[in-house]
Amino acid sequence: MAINLVEKYLQQVDELFKNESKRSLVTNQDYSFDGANSVCIYKVGTAAMNDYDRAGVTTGNRYGNPETLTAVTETYTLPKDRSFSFVIDRLDMDETGAVLEAAKCLARQQREVVIPEIDAYTYGIMCTDAGTKPDAVALTATNIYDEICKASAALDDAEVPETNRVLVVSPDTYRIMKKCKEIVLESDIGQNLRLQGVVSNLDGAAVQKVPANRLPAKFGFMLCHPLACTAPVKLSSAVLHDNPPGVSGWLVEGRYNYGAFVTDNKKKGIYYQATT
Repeated sequence: MAINLVEKYLQQVDELFKNESKRSLVTNQDYSFDGANSVCIYKVGTAAMNDYDRAGVTTGNRYGNPETLTAVTETYTLPKDRSFSFVIDRLDMDETGAVLEAAKCLARQQREVVIPEIDAYTYGIMCTDAGTKPDAVALTATNIYDEICKASAALDDAEVPETNRVLVVSPDTYRIMKKCKEIVLESDIGQNLRLQGVVSNLDGAAVQKVPANRLPAKFGFMLCHPLACTAPVKLSSAVLHDNPPGVSGWLVEGRYNYGAFVTDNKKKGIYYQATT
């Protein structure tokens, strides 16, 4: 006699592993796009130093010839205007044990799709517009510390603030760092920083480990200061429509207007090393 075995559908969902946003640690929100499609930022020049003509031998001003300071503008817009839309049928929600609950689906969309996309875009812009980009090199346990020291020296020479620097690494680069005998990592990190991907400190810089799928291909490491890159999200809107016209259930829509840019005078605050 045949036996019909019971199939049981659980209310738990097999969720993907996804990290929180990482970009806030390496970027700033210094410029407001509220009420505007673009912003113009002034870049003001300086005057050269002269030898003071105490005796008044030369003609003109004893301080030197007055110069007219330059004041040019840089214009930036937010290029990314992204959206999503999905519907949840009321019977589908009821007959799947409420696993399709609209609020939970929206949170999942933001966690698994929206945040990774914005992070990947931001890190990509930072790598592309970095002020210092040496030739790609194969990173090994033997040379990794020397390459990081070169990055630190480059930022020092550019007079980038020594505080709040961040060393961004992929999991593979971090594994190489752990094998290097010259590197001593400080692992006493607060919980808030750990949520942003910080796993240790090296020579005063926070070491932020970022998933490889949020970084450009051939990413080695990036030493940066958060003042270098501005990454505003002007519009972050998500709406749940209950029984909208034409839908028996919920219509979930989201729209995100965002961007990232590195101003000319701050480019030297980013050092990007690619791998071969």
